[in-house]
Amino acid sequence: MTFTLPSLPFAPSALAARGMCQETLEFHHGKHHQAYVTALNGLVDKNDALKGKTLEEVIKLAHGRDDLTPVFNNAGQHWNHSFFWNCLSPSGGGIPGELEKKLAGDFGSVEKFKEAFKAAATGQFGSGWAWLVLGKDGRLKVSKTANAGLPLATGEGKALLVLDVWEHAYYIDFRNRRPDFTDNFLARLANYEFAAQQLKSA
Repeated sequence: MTFTLPSLPFAPSALAARGMCQETLEFHHGKHHQAYVTALNGLVDKNDALKGKTLEEVIKLAHGRDDLTPVFNNAGQHWNHSFFWNCLSPSGGGIPGELEKKLAGDFGSVEKFKEAFKAAATGQFGSGWAWLVLGKDGRLKVSKTANAGLPLATGEGKALLVLDVWEHAYYIDFRNRRPDFTDNFLARLANYEFAAQQLKSA
């Protein structure tokens, strides 16, 4: 199985008015994400045990194994980025009723969810990701992972929404202002409709 770079679910210029310019997406999607896909295919091609496996199977097989760290890093980054593109929307920011109700019930309020998410995003030292996850207990929670980490590998639950907090995700638009990038994501870019679909399908 050869892994491929997914197309963006919107035009590269579609998020410019909401704080993510075309240059950011061309570099992030076309350069960074493509590099992970290319590297992953090269690593799989050299390992018979990985050939023919799905991306999820590769991630689970490589997780926690020192000899497969490069495989995990590139597979995790491919999965995370593929998911991240769907978490962005040119009409983002609006939260559907059922998700809003669930967020308020599990966090106390939507505002408290946003505070927790921002704390995870800004508190992740170095590179990583901030997640909204449906835990195995049926409650929503916020978590963060370093580098290529993801809930699929840790088994903590089903991912509903993610924000990439690697510097390449925001440096062109926000320079070193990760808190502003996070606020902008939550208010103007987050595809809560997609998160609601993920919740419904769980």
